[in-house]
Amino acid sequence: MSVLVVGSLALDTVETPFGTAKDAVGGSATYIATAASYFTMPVRLVGVVGGDFPRAGVEFLEKRNIDLEGLQVIKNGKTFRWAARYHYDLNVRDTLLTELNVFEKFDPVIPDSYRRSRWVCLGNIDPALQRRVLEQIDKPRIVIGDTMNYWIERKNGDLRRTLNLIDILIVNDSEARLLANEPNLIKAGRVIRAMGPRIIIIKKGEHGALLLTEQTVFSAPAYPMESIVDPTGAGDSFAGGFVGWLARSDDLSEENLKRAVIYGSALASFGVEKFGVEGLADLSYLQIQDRFRAFREISRFEEHELSYGSHDFS
Repeated sequence: MSVLVVGSLALDTVETPFGTAKDAVGGSATYIATAASYFTMPVRLVGVVGGDFPRAGVEFLEKRNIDLEGLQVIKNGKTFRWAARYHYDLNVRDTLLTELNVFEKFDPVIPDSYRRSRWVCLGNIDPALQRRVLEQIDKPRIVIGDTMNYWIERKNGDLRRTLNLIDILIVNDSEARLLANEPNLIKAGRVIRAMGPRIIIIKKGEHGALLLTEQTVFSAPAYPMESIVDPTGAGDSFAGGFVGWLARSDDLSEENLKRAVIYGSALASFGVEKFGVEGLADLSYLQIQDRFRAFREISRFEEHELSYGSHDFS
């Protein structure tokens, strides 16, 4: 089932306590498309890069059989660049550099061959641009969207209009609280669902993720990682694994949504093991399935009926 991914492509310079990567290929569209490509074809990418974007980055995406017809290359421009330094626990980072470059004037143009894509995943871009994308798509089955604090605070009206067009919203816990103006995540999910999206996923970093629908509250665990090298792109890798599995299975049942959350978490866990997108390179079917089963095992327990006997718990 076809998946359309729209978002940023970037060159990231990242420092963590475990090393440094300079000008690593990144960006929301890169991570989402790469993760989704393990489950479904075609994955179609729309984004923009400058003439400095490395050929190796294009070859990486092509190797994953990602359709790049929608990739705009501004030969005399520079690619979006971002740099950050992560603290020791990797939950806190300092942004050192943000240069939008060609991404500042990004105008997503959807090729004719993409316009009937059934699954659309909108990376973290201006909500007005997200709507512009949807105006060019012919009746998608499901639209999945992402946003961030910047848009919530500075373009709230635009964001609210866009939320009416989104079926599934994926945000982190701080974004959910800010958008809903509600500290409790369960209540926040209910408030956000009233804004339009019928399914909410709240990412909680090392504490897993919440899936919230009208009928379901599902809490997925985080994988107990022994080695986290670079958390950049983990949320986008999650989104890619999530939409990839849904597109592959073409099933929006409550149980399959839970599976999609676990597959998304599995892809995110691979992604953080190396710098940039290298953690998502050359994964095998067995590796992904083993990680999926590991997630299932750490959240499963046997039912045991309590026998009161001589003990009174009343």
